[in-house]
Amino acid sequence: MAHSARRDSPELPDLSLLKRLARDQLIYLLEQLPGKKDLFIESDLMSPLDRIANVSTLKQHEVDKLYKVEHKPIVSISDQICFLIRPRIQTVKWICDVVNADKAAGKFRRYKIIFTPQKFYVCEAVLEEQGVFGDVTIDEWAFYLLPLDEDIISLELPEFFRDNFLAGDQRWVRTAASALHLLHSLFGPFSKVYGIGRCSKMTYESWREQVEQGEQKARHAEIGNVFLIDRDVDFITPLCSQVVYEGLVDDIFRIKCGCVEFGPEVTSSDKSLKVMLNSQDKVFNEIRNEHFSNVFGFLSQKARNLQTAYDKRRGMDIQQMKTFVSEELKGLKQEHRLLSLHISASESIMKKKTKQDFQELLKTEHCLLEGFEIRECISFIEEHINRQVSMIESLRLLCLLSVTENGLLPKDFKSLKAQYLQSYGADHLLTFSNLRQLGLLVEQQPGETLTVMESKVGKLVNDRTAGKLTDAFSSLAKKSHFRALSRKLNLVPKSDEEYDLRVPRDMAYIFSGAYVPLSCKIIEQVLERDGWTGLEEVTRLINGHEFAVTGADPKSKSDAQRIILVMFLGGCTFSEVSALRFLGKEKGYKFIVVTTAITNSSRLLEALLDNNV
Repeated sequence: MAHSARRDSPELPDLSLLKRLARDQLIYLLEQLPGKKDLFIESDLMSPLDRIANVSTLKQHEVDKLYKVEHKPIVSISDQICFLIRPRIQTVKWICDVVNADKAAGKFRRYKIIFTPQKFYVCEAVLEEQGVFGDVTIDEWAFYLLPLDEDIISLELPEFFRDNFLAGDQRWVRTAASALHLLHSLFGPFSKVYGIGRCSKMTYESWREQVEQGEQKARHAEIGNVFLIDRDVDFITPLCSQVVYEGLVDDIFRIKCGCVEFGPEVTSSDKSLKVMLNSQDKVFNEIRNEHFSNVFGFLSQKARNLQTAYDKRRGMDIQQMKTFVSEELKGLKQEHRLLSLHISASESIMKKKTKQDFQELLKTEHCLLEGFEIRECISFIEEHINRQVSMIESLRLLCLLSVTENGLLPKDFKSLKAQYLQSYGADHLLTFSNLRQLGLLVEQQPGETLTVMESKVGKLVNDRTAGKLTDAFSSLAKKSHFRALSRKLNLVPKSDEEYDLRVPRDMAYIFSGAYVPLSCKIIEQVLERDGWTGLEEVTRLINGHEFAVTGADPKSKSDAQRIILVMFLGGCTFSEVSALRFLGKEKGYKFIVVTTAITNSSRLLEALLDNNV
């Protein structure tokens, strides 16, 4: 079960400091409105807020009642109202309606708006337009980062992906840069910063501006190196089915802010139960990164060990029993409860994921990744669409086919699109437009077969005199070059070799040995080479905007040099987190993953559905 690991791994910095800072700042802002007040919280802030300051903490600071923002007239009778919101125009307009309704009714109240993580000028403009700018006080709660575990931090900004990569709205770039600046000020200075992707480059430049504007303090660094990566550098990985335990739990039960709600089918009662999933849960911590095929074996062994620990009670004298009850029994009961939950969750996953359909699905994915039996794969996808198995799953398979094959042949594209729209509705036409814009589902142009495209790219790569991308290459920017990348980076291990999932030999284990995630392979290669030298062809295939910048004292041999902060802009999957943990164990690194949000295939594609669907 256990991966072979170097024993000299460095200690991670204490990320709980981020929570304490966020809580202290929120309390300070609430105290700026002295006396009793009602607090209106935007719905997607409720879970993150609960991880920072629970209800009792808020009550201690004179918050009387808590309400969820629902965009309708309010029922609060308090004469002081505080709104905790994201900087969204729709919510600001609703607040204006509330204030104007109170004015019309002759009701006098004090209003405070706290924007998090920052306010945007457009929000102030709306307040001014609606004539309420002078009636409210405005503040910012710089809540950029929520630690989900000792090595995962989230900005909890799922809209970052659609806004930045589809709409071209770069307003969150500065937010990401400010989050990086906060980490730099607490755990830096960073020795080296690597990055790939247009958004990563902009984030780096915005962060550098903030560093230059602030005062520099000499500190002992706790994080040595930083890697920034855009989600659109690697769309293949989030489109693949997750088969590590934590990824499967997220796919089936949806992990939200590090917390999962198990329904009656898992709890064996008529109630649901919220469970925190992190390294404090000893059972979960040992199986979270395991391929699902290994999980039951581990859980049954754990159950036997637990029974042995309980059986120690037999033959104890009174003093020994007293010690056992005071020191061990509570821990054993807690472990027993968690073990029962994870066994039930695993059984629930088994029922959903070991059916014939799922095995066929995985086989199809593996064939697409390897480039074999493409016609059979297309037939499987057609059947999936026509049986209306799942709207999102069908879309995922279409995108995986397109990205691995560098676009669909015109006749296949037209046929599959027509079948999809017939099965799931013509209102998905705009969704197809969104997918095409991102290069996720495209039609090959005449003369642009895979071989022709790759020869064009090869010609550009060999043109050493080209100081920047030519127009011809830029026109291919939204095309995938998966086959060429796969060969150059050995992303798809040879299928004739037996892959033992109990003793993984590389990061491909997270996809049953079929595929090494491109994002993690790039990170591994850059760290190995200490830069992008030798990866020129790879970066041009990705059209990457890559960079490597040396910062403070890169020759330092401290433990901090082996702690690498990886920032995913546009979302990161639990499979990628598992792959980086494996890589860290193999190489003696520790990775801290910072992401704009946790993602998976469903979340990624739901973000691209047309809003009217």
